[in-house]
Amino acid sequence: MDRILNDSKKTPLYARHVSLDGNMVSFGGYLMPIYYTSIIQEHNSVRNNAGLFDVSHMGEFHLSGPDSESFLQKMTVNDVGQLYEGRAQYSAMCYDSGGIVDDLLIYKKANGYMLVVNATTRKKDYQWLYSNLGKNVYLEDHSDEMSLIAIQGPKSRNILQRIVSSDLSDIAFYHFIEYERIAGTTAMIARTGYTGELGYEIYAKTNSIVLIWDALMDLGEKDGLVPTGLGCRDTLRMEMKYVLYGNDIDENTSPVEAGLSWIIKQDKGDFIGRGAIIEKMGNPDRKLVCFTMKELAIPRRGFMILKNGNEIGIVTSGTMSPSLEKGIGMGYVTLPHHTPGTEIMVNIRGQNKSAIIAESPLYKNGTATK
Repeated sequence: MDRILNDSKKTPLYARHVSLDGNMVSFGGYLMPIYYTSIIQEHNSVRNNAGLFDVSHMGEFHLSGPDSESFLQKMTVNDVGQLYEGRAQYSAMCYDSGGIVDDLLIYKKANGYMLVVNATTRKKDYQWLYSNLGKNVYLEDHSDEMSLIAIQGPKSRNILQRIVSSDLSDIAFYHFIEYERIAGTTAMIARTGYTGELGYEIYAKTNSIVLIWDALMDLGEKDGLVPTGLGCRDTLRMEMKYVLYGNDIDENTSPVEAGLSWIIKQDKGDFIGRGAIIEKMGNPDRKLVCFTMKELAIPRRGFMILKNGNEIGIVTSGTMSPSLEKGIGMGYVTLPHHTPGTEIMVNIRGQNKSAIIAESPLYKNGTATK
């Protein structure tokens, strides 16, 4: 473990995390804070006030060239043709088998596209894109020169507005602005989020991100802004049924099974994995569901899901929900056991505990689109 920590990279905000007594672990090849005070406290701060996340471990690629749009149409399942400058899109890349290479965000910028990929799949994603490049498409990995922080929570707009001149209420959900002056530097401000709450992502050069972090922490203190770690990022996204690559989706998962059919635009034309995905649409044998525990128990990844004593699936993510104050989880179950209201059992360390499949999201009072 010590060798893993020593070999891990540090984000530009590492010193801030240490000074705030962040509990540091290696994630995605970087030393990242899991929590500062506690996961529950930080989770509740995001739901009620605001939290500030360092997500500089994420990967950022830049794609340009006259054929970049047609290239992305081939490489991703969503319709890139629907994007215009200043708009973002959630999508996924798939193999010919229909399995997921990665899920990602695509930003249509003035000079091309920015792709934001998961930290754990950054190298794989770059190689996959590069191996499929055409002559008139140019791919660059800007991850090491770009940093990213996210301010999330119902008070995030009020806090961020104090250090930017543009009216943040003009940024619609899944839109962004470039070249915004903030804390004496320049940044890109986007509005997507991974928590279910109103929030903004701030992309800036690595030598500028500390200035922005410090300014937000100073100005946000009176509104209850706190630094937040990856631990509550996980509990927040599970309450919303937001998937995590490596847990809920991977190369053996179809986006159809994962409940991502809404991003699949099969009518846009051909794309890698289209045939396998369409076939799966007509005959899925399992579905990703979310569930809540009826007993005092916490489900974890890898636990078996049962119905009438028979195994019907497996847990992919699980936690104790701070908002619902009960155990919750996500997992794949065979059809027809995916219907909300279905009573199931989860085998937790040798004991079967009762649970029920629930409508998503589990947390329904989020402010993300307000």
